[in-house]
Formats: sequence, C-alpha cells, structure tokens
Amino acid sequence: MLDPKYFQDEFPELEKALLNRQFDSQAVARIVEMSKRRRELIRKSEGLKAERNKASQAIAQLKAKAKTDPVAAQAADQRVLEMRAVGDQIKAIDDELKAVETSFEDVALRLPNVPHSSVAVGGDASANQEVRRWGEIPKLTFDPKDHVALGEARGILDFERAGKISGARFVVYFGAGARLERALIQFMLDLHTQTHGYCEVIPPFLVNRATMTGTGQLPKFEEDLFKTGVADRELFLIPTSEVPLTNIYRDEILEIAKLPLKMTAYSPCFRSEAGSYGKDTRGLIRQHQFQKVELVKIVEAEKSYDELESMVRDAEKVLQLLGLPHRTVALCTGDMGFSAAKTYDIEVWLPGQAAYREISSCSNCEDFQARRAGIRYRSEAQGKPRLAHTLNGSGLAVGRTFVAVLENFQQADGSVEMPKVLHRYLDGAPGFERRGERLFLV
Repeated sequence: MLDPKYFQDEFPELEKALLNRQFDSQAVARIVEMSKRRRELIRKSEGLKAERNKASQAIAQLKAKAKTDPVAAQAADQRVLEMRAVGDQIKAIDDELKAVETSFEDVALRLPNVPHSSVAVGGDASANQEVRRWGEIPKLTFDPKDHVALGEARGILDFERAGKISGARFVVYFGAGARLERALIQFMLDLHTQTHGYCEVIPPFLVNRATMTGTGQLPKFEEDLFKTGVADRELFLIPTSEVPLTNIYRDEILEIAKLPLKMTAYSPCFRSEAGSYGKDTRGLIRQHQFQKVELVKIVEAEKSYDELESMVRDAEKVLQLLGLPHRTVALCTGDMGFSAAKTYDIEVWLPGQAAYREISSCSNCEDFQARRAGIRYRSEAQGKPRLAHTLNGSGLAVGRTFVAVLENFQQADGSVEMPKVLHRYLDGAPGFERRGERLFLV
C-alpha cells in the first residue's frame, strides 16, 4: 500500500507515477475525487466535533447557573437542541466518511507501487534496458530441438498424460527428468544457503486472505489465484513462496540487529495464468503448477537498493555455475509487477526458441508490502518503529532452468550433457551415463 502522503500533499506525483505505469487515467481521476471528498468530510467532521465540544463546556456552565437563573436554564436547553442537530450532522458526515473510506481503501489496495526514480519510463517491454550479458550463445552444428521434443523422446516429460489427469498446462516428469528437476532444486538451495547466506525455510503452501493481501496479490489479482476451502475456511494456493516468506513477520516489530533477514524456500507454485491463454501453450514455460526456489529479504530502508543488487548477483550466479548464457534487464515503468518499485529480469537463452526468456525477476518493493503487512523495525532501543523494505526474486524458476539445460546442452544424438555442478546430484542415477569426465542424460 502507498504512503498516505501521496493522497495528500504529493498527489500530483502519484498521478504522474500511475500514468507512467499505464494505470487507467479514469481510475486516477476517480481516486483524485475520492481523496478530495475524504479530506473534505474529515475537515467538516472535525470542525463540527470541535464546535460540539466547545458547546458542551458552555452548556455545563449554563446548567450550573440554571438553579438560580431561569434565563440560563432556557439558554442551556436551546444549546442542547442545537447540539442535537449538530450531532445529527456529524453522524450523517461520519456515515458518508465511513463509506468513502471503505471505497477509498479498496481502491488504494489496488494501486501499484510508485516506481523508483531510476526506472525508465515506458509503456511495455520494448522500453526495458539491458544492463549486462554473460556467456556465449551455443553454436550448434545441427538444428536444435526444443525441450518438449527432447523430453518426450527421452521419455522424461509427458504432457498428454498430465492433461488426462489435470487438463492443459500440467506435466508429468518421469525418471531422469524428475531426478534432474530435484537436482536443480537441491543445487539452488545449497548455493543460496551455503554460499549466499540465506536461511532455508519450508513455509505453508496454503495461505489465508490476509497473507495474500499483505504481499499485494489481493484484492487486485484474485482471478489469477487458485482458491480452496473446507466449510467456511478459505485458503489460497501460493503463486510463489514470496507470499508466505514475507508474511512470516507480518504485524511484527523487528530489532535492527536481526536485519537483513535473508530467506530462501523451494515450493510448488500455482497460477491460473488468467489473461495469458494462447501464450506459451507448448511445454514448460507457462504452467499452472511449477517449481521455484525463491529469495526474500527484509531489510533497513536505507540499504534496500544495495540489497537488490546483491540479490540479482545471487540469482545470476546460479546461471553462471550452470554455464547458461543470460542477460539482465532493468524493467521500465509499464512492465514492472504490481508491488515493485524497481525490478531486474534475468533472461536465459533458449535455443529452441532462439530467444532470451525470463527465468528470474528480482524486485525491491520498498515499504509497499511492509505497510500492507505491518512489518516494521526499531533502529534504537526506544526509537519509533519504521517500515521495513521487502525484496523478492526467483533463484531460480526451476522448470525454466530445466528447459535451458536441455536446450543449451543437447547433443546431435539427442542426449544432453549435464553441467559439472550437477554431477554430484545425478552421478549414478538411472537415465544418466558417464563418458569420461562428462555426464549425459540419455
């Protein structure tokens, strides 16, 4: 949720920021009017309450005189009648204010974060800015296959049977495919916990409405969530473990000595992908259920942008150790996610598509989520609590990493060479064959 200052003294800045984020201009105009009406009602209510308080003191004084002064008694009665009318006015204003504030809060919860000043203004991905590249695009001496063809030929991916079980956009991993997916998860978690200093967490995969609201999935994106419940208990399947990880510290005041909090978690992720039908319908790129290793940080406000750069390097390191060519892109205002103030996407090269595709998105949400979730920290023993800054990033999307490994390291005979960092997780497993110092999925 945005700082209240944007709805008061800095509304022009908010209006400009929302338009830069491609937010509906009519909705912006509505917010302006709601904000003005809200302030007007607060001003009227406070003015009438001050008048009533002052009158109450005068009435008390008149009633004290009323025992000996009939005029004072009449004046007291008259003032009481007048204040009853004022009370009716206050009630009517407060009732309208309550309705306006309820509507205003609903709208405010649907407003995206304000972009950081360093974010380029642009309407879509064409305005994103490449920051750096790593690795050489493989020069294959044969026509590369995509991961679907490679996986189905090896018998490790089955989309047809998954469709029989669950419908479109699901997959069954078999044998060496399941083992490779698990090896990637283990490698990522080991790297982030043993080298990058994150604490491994296993969070709940079903969460309540307050948790989804805290990180910004609700109320705006409810159509993109899978929801379930038993009796009157409503729960949502997580779209990313960012949601439960960030909310672990909801409504808490943290001591500064504990910051930065750095957490990582593997989880299945569930997304309906509402509005994306017709896009990436082939293969693993856009599934309703997929695996991801997530990175989350809760940090001091002044250090959050240094922590963002560090998080991006942590995610890039996964790809570098795997030997996968990639590039890092700074997103423009029109391409960022709802809660982000600044985002870097890391895109891996996929020979099957002859294109770079997103494999990680690392964002600084500043205090946007912390305000919604009530995550604060105290910098001094008796100091006033401050809102923390929260960051999140994929470290990495496991299915897309699986795709990148298959496509980049495929051989002419259809086998796939495994990166050396995965050998210790795969060596000796069924479906993998050692050829000297090299290990292949066969």
